[in-house]
Amino acid sequence: MPDTTLLLQMLALLMVIGGFAGVLAGLLGVGGGIVLVPAFYYAFQTLGYDGPQLMQMCLATSLATIIVTSVRSVLSHNKKGAVDWDILRGWAPGIVIGALIGVWVASGLRSATLTGIFGILGITVGLYMGLGRAHWRLAPEMPQGVTRMILSPILGFLSVLMGIGGGSFGVPLMSLYGRPIHRAVATAAGFGILIAVPSVLGFLLLEIDPAHRPPFTLGAVNLVAFVVVIAMTLITAPWGVKLAHAMDPKPLKRVFAVFLTLVALNMLRKSMGW
Repeated sequence: MPDTTLLLQMLALLMVIGGFAGVLAGLLGVGGGIVLVPAFYYAFQTLGYDGPQLMQMCLATSLATIIVTSVRSVLSHNKKGAVDWDILRGWAPGIVIGALIGVWVASGLRSATLTGIFGILGITVGLYMGLGRAHWRLAPEMPQGVTRMILSPILGFLSVLMGIGGGSFGVPLMSLYGRPIHRAVATAAGFGILIAVPSVLGFLLLEIDPAHRPPFTLGAVNLVAFVVVIAMTLITAPWGVKLAHAMDPKPLKRVFAVFLTLVALNMLRKSMGW
């Protein structure tokens, strides 16, 4: 049986993490994974589960929550006709292949290496959020053919290595190729499902040393974190939506970009043992 005191501490930490992630998702439209992975990392580490596969558990658990949140998001956006199903169908095979390759690569890497990768990619996302402009364009239409065959698996692969859904890479990508922002956000939620489902199935098969895994961990997915975070985001995401309508989220998004960049820099620092 797991230690009751430790389990209560874990539940309290996870409730705070889930609540924070839900508010940010509603307020800024930020995907949960970009917040959940570093939050899980600090929580599990603080509770004494700082093993060689710590980051694998963080990525897998984050991706498991994304299955639920992405399905909810796609259903909601689809009622408004905002999901571009043609893009989803065309990009699906490459994204799934990239996600599976991502699980295979992540399973074989040390936690410190994955932490460093998260740090580098997180800094990139943070800089784009803070400095990117809505009018930036690479082309007026989404790429087809060879370009799509290259970009779609890269999107799936990098997303798994960060434990995130389709928003952080998918929305900027579609915006750069001329998709209106509301359709990009809606379609990127579909990317999240394509990324999370195959990757979580893969991570469920990964064996984690029992000495270094939190209670109730199946494969690399911690079921306690999954349930608590989903429950808390259901409660707090509407609060974030209300805040978004009560204030201008643009300056807040820049503040979050700075916060994310600092968190990513700290993850990079930890990966180097500093």
